[in-house]
Amino acid sequence: MKAMILAAGKGTRVRPITYTIPKPMIPILQKPVMEFLLELLRQHGFDQIMVNVSHLAEEIESYFRDGQRFGVEIAYSFEGRIVDGTLVGEALGSAGGMRRIQDFSPFFDDTFVVLCGDALIDLDLTEAVKWHRSKGAIATIITKTVPQEEVSSYGVVVTDDDGKIQAFQEKPSIEEAKSTNINTGIYIFEPEIFNYIPSGVEFDIGGDLFPKLVEVGAPFYAIPMDFEWVDIGKVPDYWRAIRGVLSGEIKNVQIPGNQVAPGIYTGLNVAVNWDKVDITGPVYIGGMTRIEDGAKIVGPAMIGPNCWVCSGATVDNSVIFEWSRLGAGVSLVDKLVFGRYCVDKAGATIDLQAAALDWLITDARQDLPTQTSMERQAIAELLGTNAN
Repeated sequence: MKAMILAAGKGTRVRPITYTIPKPMIPILQKPVMEFLLELLRQHGFDQIMVNVSHLAEEIESYFRDGQRFGVEIAYSFEGRIVDGTLVGEALGSAGGMRRIQDFSPFFDDTFVVLCGDALIDLDLTEAVKWHRSKGAIATIITKTVPQEEVSSYGVVVTDDDGKIQAFQEKPSIEEAKSTNINTGIYIFEPEIFNYIPSGVEFDIGGDLFPKLVEVGAPFYAIPMDFEWVDIGKVPDYWRAIRGVLSGEIKNVQIPGNQVAPGIYTGLNVAVNWDKVDITGPVYIGGMTRIEDGAKIVGPAMIGPNCWVCSGATVDNSVIFEWSRLGAGVSLVDKLVFGRYCVDKAGATIDLQAAALDWLITDARQDLPTQTSMERQAIAELLGTNAN
């Protein structure tokens, strides 16, 4: 069976992570989100998978290649062009990306599934396809019911009693919402859907295709299903995903590594004297990371591989990406550290290099610049840390 993963977006709402990592490659405890999607598709018999790529396309292609080691076949459709010898992404929109593949050669010749490449899901795709076919639908959206107070964060789908879609509401107010069923970015289509998608232009599934289907009265349905769905559309969403995995709330993702103490997991060859650090789980520490004596880690927290947490540093409810060095006395509470950036759980970002704080949190592989104690104290106060 055939499927498509949408992977061409720039992921602007997940910056700074997506400056160097495309959204489908964002790791959930060192495993890319898209890898979980491939496992789900394979489990339900979808073994021929198209992936449209654009932003940082080579990162996706070089990791997944032709899909052999994941038990599927993968091919890629690049959206963009070469400018002065450099690949420049120019995404065609989600529906435009589908059309480009079909115009190249009619790949989608039967019922097929389309998934956004930035969510963790454990959906029963087999049951969803069965329902879609029973309705004689040309298109089906898999929806999820959320509490009334959360509808303003999502696209709401309005249906009749038979499940046929009547209208959409994009992030309506709680008072105006006509439904609590939201669009999860999981779609089932028939090949006839291409009769509604023009060639060679930017065209979006949600913004362009779906309103057209409603307008013409096409057999277009939505089915609400009870399944685990963790969207990683924004930095706070990613934060919650990591917390959810570490705390056990997200059931379909296992914590990797070895459990060295209750709630404490590590990768290979972590350098730490367990008797001289203060660690409260749930915590994951990546391989070849050094935790100096006197450091404090309070979970849920993730510290990536090849990091260095200096004596007196505190990591509390935070996510630290690989190759990060946290200086002596740094206190990170509710923070995400990614390269030169420090992000709070609301998404506000500090560029450590631009703020001259790159001695405080820096790449574990580089030498530290010389700073006087007074300079360190003054600069640390800007970040709300202790430089002593």
